[in-house]
Amino acid sequence: MKAIRYHAYGDRSVLSFEDAPAPEAGPGQVVVQLAAAGINHLDVWVREGVYGARVTMPHIGGSDGAGVVAKVGPGVRRAKEGDQVAISPGLSCGVCRECLSGRDNLCPQYVIIGAGPDGTYAQQVAVPEANLLGLPARLSALQAAALPLVLVTAWHMLVGLAKIRPGETVLVLGGTSGVGSMAVQVAKLFGAQVIATAQSAKLDQARTIGADLVIDHSQEDIAQRVRELTQKRGVDIVFEHVGEATWEASLKSLRPGGRLVTCGSTTGHQAMTDLRYLYSRQLSIFGDYMGSKGELHEAWRWVEDGRILPVIDRTFPLAEAQAAHQHLEERRAVGKVVLEIPA
Repeated sequence: MKAIRYHAYGDRSVLSFEDAPAPEAGPGQVVVQLAAAGINHLDVWVREGVYGARVTMPHIGGSDGAGVVAKVGPGVRRAKEGDQVAISPGLSCGVCRECLSGRDNLCPQYVIIGAGPDGTYAQQVAVPEANLLGLPARLSALQAAALPLVLVTAWHMLVGLAKIRPGETVLVLGGTSGVGSMAVQVAKLFGAQVIATAQSAKLDQARTIGADLVIDHSQEDIAQRVRELTQKRGVDIVFEHVGEATWEASLKSLRPGGRLVTCGSTTGHQAMTDLRYLYSRQLSIFGDYMGSKGELHEAWRWVEDGRILPVIDRTFPLAEAQAAHQHLEERRAVGKVVLEIPA
């Protein structure tokens, strides 16, 4: 099969379009013939070797994908050849206390497809049957491939951790990014008012995605502008994934008793916190790492109903993965970048 592989960590030039062995369907597994693969910042970090994941070289990256079940392994109970599916990206042991309690993203053996085992930048990938999501009739495989990782992350952050409630105000940092665009939609689904930050050129797109109010983070002081927009009250929830560059502003944007949820640090991970500010204002900080399979299935119902939509900036052929990574790394995308995979 054709795949994008790399034989050593490095910049995007290490990505190579080449032949790779086709996967086999082991016990409880299926092989999916992929039509599309979504690109995430995680793919870049794994490729650069800064994420901390241990992968076997040569490696196929990519955590999101969608296509058709091509092979069914022994012990598979429900999936059958020809099923149109998307892929849930988290893998766990399935038998530990955390897995059995529905918190499989806390499993000691938890790993993300493409950040451990080979991923979705290929014509085929082998995954457990439990990691299949039915493809809604309203979505193409290309659209579905843009959703799972960012959707389960945004859902777990806002619903599972922050416990979002109707009428609250949510500040979404980077509201036109892949995960930010999902956060805006999830927050609106729960009846929240959304303030989104974006670059000057992307403010209109943030409104189109669903933001009620926008802040130009390249020109405006985020915390000061939040105070103006909320009549000095502050927001109930900050959805943070930018990291060092916005951390202080994010904390200062919260009302007393507010909650901050974070899943990333694209601008750096050494964020300083004045603990006096934290405890005197009784703030809560939650760290997120993906979400459970159950949460993704819960969120997927709203995809099936058309209430949550993929936001796709641009597609590239699989062979042009280097250009696709460049587009993402240069922060030109609004929403997701997706690879189209040839049959």
